[in-house]
Amino acid sequence: MTSFSRTGRVLLCSLLPCFAFAQNSPVPADWVMPRTEYGHPDLQGMWGNQTQTPMERPSDLGEQRSYSREEALRLENALIERESSRDTVLDPDREAPPAGARIGQEAEADYSDVGMGITRINGEYRTSLVIDPPNGRFPFVEGGRQKDIYGQWRAQGFGEFDGPEIRNAGERCLSAIGTMPPMVLLPYNSNAQIVQTKDYVMILGEMVHDARIIRLHGEHQDAHMRQWFGDSIGHWEGDTLVVHTTNFRPEISNFRVVSSELLEVDERFTRVNDTEIFYTYTVTDPNIYTRPYTVEMLLHHLKPDETLYEFACHEGNYSMDLILRGARQEERDARQAAE
Repeated sequence: MTSFSRTGRVLLCSLLPCFAFAQNSPVPADWVMPRTEYGHPDLQGMWGNQTQTPMERPSDLGEQRSYSREEALRLENALIERESSRDTVLDPDREAPPAGARIGQEAEADYSDVGMGITRINGEYRTSLVIDPPNGRFPFVEGGRQKDIYGQWRAQGFGEFDGPEIRNAGERCLSAIGTMPPMVLLPYNSNAQIVQTKDYVMILGEMVHDARIIRLHGEHQDAHMRQWFGDSIGHWEGDTLVVHTTNFRPEISNFRVVSSELLEVDERFTRVNDTEIFYTYTVTDPNIYTRPYTVEMLLHHLKPDETLYEFACHEGNYSMDLILRGARQEERDARQAAE
């Protein structure tokens, strides 16, 4: 996570009035686009996309695309107050969780780099990052969440814990859903570094420390040459970097972007001032969605005292081993009980 910890945010709120930390994307009239030595807009640097605006709009808001300024202020201040009430030091003498309880990432929850602000684009305090369809929600086909490769395997009778292959790629540390196209919103480590050359753009994600290579002005590889991040080809349209990605491995499907082998992603990166990139993408997958959907968000330049950290993650970790051991033990217990 970034060096601007939750404690730092609380301190900031105690020193200043808790007014909106909402993001904006104005283009100053006298602002000059920074450019690389090759004349392309300079997108280089370390960027984050933290926000409390959800990916999908709450269903009760219908087609309400934005909040009023007053509503956004209330939401932001409520989150700041809630975050400031969290404990920052874990009790070393705390009791073990009850037998059978689900154990998640509670120990790290206090240190997640939660976004405080409501995303503000073109003066709108957005109620969701999905802006099309108009209801701000994923347009799944009937049963679409279960139609990816993992759902197909389960339908064939394979159990969710039969082996490592049926666990998702993120859990196996094979890829990071924050760096793969599209660059979705993550609950933590939601940062990336962009590096440009004349013919390539590289995006290095903090989550799992993956590097994604975008070839400029090239052609896609043959369809059978599938990759975890897909095959990304980019070009410049004026001052906007446009990237089309296809040929994904179907196992890349995850809870943020449910997908099949037909997944295609179109992205657009436009720097709008010294500290922000306007980032939008459209996802197409007729196996999973009734229509393409589009997301808009802002990437924020990390502050001078913030940086990316090494993310240690590898396949064969203790969690995977213990998950599968636990499943085998449950199977043995069930057999013994039946006998």
